[in-house]
Amino acid sequence: MDLNMYDLTPPTRQSRLPLFFVILAVFWLSVALCGVVALGYMTILRPAPVQSTQVRTPPSAMPVAFQATPQPLVIVQPPPEGIDYESAVLRNLYEQNNRSVVNITVWMEHPALSSGSLLPQAQPDQGSLLPLVNGSGFVWDVQGHIVTNAHVVEEGRRFQVTFYDGAVAIGEVVGRDPDSDLAVIKIDPEGYELAPVKLGDMDEVFVGMRVAAIGNPFGLQGTLTSGIVSALGRTIPSTRGSYSIPDSIQTDAAINPGNSGGPLFNERGEVIGVNAQIRSEVRANSGVGFAIPVAIVERVVPSLIEKGYYDHSYMGISGMTFSPICGDEQGLDKDRRGVLVNEVMRGTPAARAGLRGADRAIRTAFPGVCPSGTGGDFIVAVDGRPLSTFDDLLVYLARYTSPGDTITLTVERQGRTLEIPLTLAARPR
Repeated sequence: MDLNMYDLTPPTRQSRLPLFFVILAVFWLSVALCGVVALGYMTILRPAPVQSTQVRTPPSAMPVAFQATPQPLVIVQPPPEGIDYESAVLRNLYEQNNRSVVNITVWMEHPALSSGSLLPQAQPDQGSLLPLVNGSGFVWDVQGHIVTNAHVVEEGRRFQVTFYDGAVAIGEVVGRDPDSDLAVIKIDPEGYELAPVKLGDMDEVFVGMRVAAIGNPFGLQGTLTSGIVSALGRTIPSTRGSYSIPDSIQTDAAINPGNSGGPLFNERGEVIGVNAQIRSEVRANSGVGFAIPVAIVERVVPSLIEKGYYDHSYMGISGMTFSPICGDEQGLDKDRRGVLVNEVMRGTPAARAGLRGADRAIRTAFPGVCPSGTGGDFIVAVDGRPLSTFDDLLVYLARYTSPGDTITLTVERQGRTLEIPLTLAARPR
């Protein structure tokens, strides 16, 4: 066998060198490839750098609970300059509603002028009239109806309406209701920028709610004051002393002479009441003001516009809230709540329905709190709604009934419980 066919001689140093470089190149190539792969995984797993303080999650990636829960409604967004929330609310409220509020100047006859005395305010074309009363009001609709207080326009002969931009109109009273202290003035709407207010919901008003009033205290037009709802369900006297206005709003927003008839707003800029009275020894703000509730306003004003008057529901009783200290005298359990009927007026719906007042006089140990008579009906509910106070009955009649409606009174009489239907009439004028 020819051994030259197979070269069995070990390779020389020069022949092994290229193979070494090939192996070394393959090794470093593998290392580089592994580094690239590892770097890629690190890039994928590492969080992306945060571009802002708030990371927005795509809606599709949000947990179901967050998708189902709506974000709270922001009523007023703070302006770019970053003022506080309350200031933003009040500024927004004022800018939206100031144009809806008017100044009302009432011209009245003055005895001195009528007798021939000369005063510098009198003008030949005004005769014996002087601008003696100043109040507020607000635009109800684009037909030119302005809402104010009945006591503002009382005994007036000329009614001057001044808008936020200084435009003046002369109006006439088309309706007045002393029992709710509301009135409507009508102007010719042509040429005026009329911005009607929005009405709120009385059921949404609560103690502690932020409120604001816009009006003309002491004749200072377009004045904004703010505060909170201090109390609800106040009963305030009307301009007719024999009746009162139930369900009124008490507020600590500054109310002064000249604010009468102006609107009380909630945070959304909706009218929840008409500012009417203050309680003060000096006829200036003492932090106790009262507004006629929107629940009454929205019932009375349309009737004043349509008919010139409003008919309040009327039962024809006088009564008192039952207090536990009256229990022994009245023969009632002290844990009961309701209305004690003192007197039923003759010829009234209550008399026709068969309600009974007290039938014998007693000497009460608690005058002013307990009635001076006993034996009268004890009303515990109206149309299935329990009554705790006499005001509860007045509020129900004012909010939910009209003359001609039939209500059902739940009455306790001599140990029996009776359901008595009663058809309401219009309150005597």
